[in-house]
Amino acid sequence: MSNKVLIEAKDLVKTYGEGEGLMYALNKVSINVYEHDFLVILGGSGSGKSTFLNMIGGIDNVDSGEIMVFGQDICKYNNKELTLYRRNTVGFVYQFFNLINDITVLQNVMLAPGSREKDKAMELLKRVGLEGKENKFPRQLSGGQQQRVAIARALNKNSDILLCDEPTGALDDASGKAVLALLEEIHNEGKTIVLVTHTKEIAGMANRIVTMKNGQVIKEEINENIIKASEVVW
Repeated sequence: MSNKVLIEAKDLVKTYGEGEGLMYALNKVSINVYEHDFLVILGGSGSGKSTFLNMIGGIDNVDSGEIMVFGQDICKYNNKELTLYRRNTVGFVYQFFNLINDITVLQNVMLAPGSREKDKAMELLKRVGLEGKENKFPRQLSGGQQQRVAIARALNKNSDILLCDEPTGALDDASGKAVLALLEEIHNEGKTIVLVTHTKEIAGMANRIVTMKNGQVIKEEINENIIKASEVVW
């Protein structure tokens, strides 16, 4: 991690409902993401962690607050500018993979905005351990393999920041650890990673840990005892 701030989220507020039914998904949340961070945002269901990820990913809009990315407030972006931001700056890895089941693994990777090169997609599949699976369909793969396809697709965008929403949540222990090992390797090569999870053991991999509850940050800490993916047990 360096001291360079890539994302500076300030006083983010997101509400749902109105009147007596008003609920805060985010209530004055401020979190920085630094260059080469492995930041884990930890919290239970309803804590606001995934909402925060969607905000900094340009997927959802805030009610108030600022999200400064490379000096620009993406909260002020129009739809075209947000599309370009999602295409060029951030890559996404979701809990349930978000693959298209009726096209091949290779075609899924090549769907990444900004890169339609077959050779690059093939190299990325090799990179994530799926060489020889390019002509399979997602439904023919295990959950862990499908998540690795999703990671290859995210890497195909050449984005600065990888946003991971419960990437092991739908996987068995062995597959989950394999995905964590891949993310660890990607981070060690220089990628900035923001990972949200409810599994506190995974937080041991992070250099920074932010804990959220009821739409607020309740704790932020530097992890002095970083563990390897192979050491994570849950």
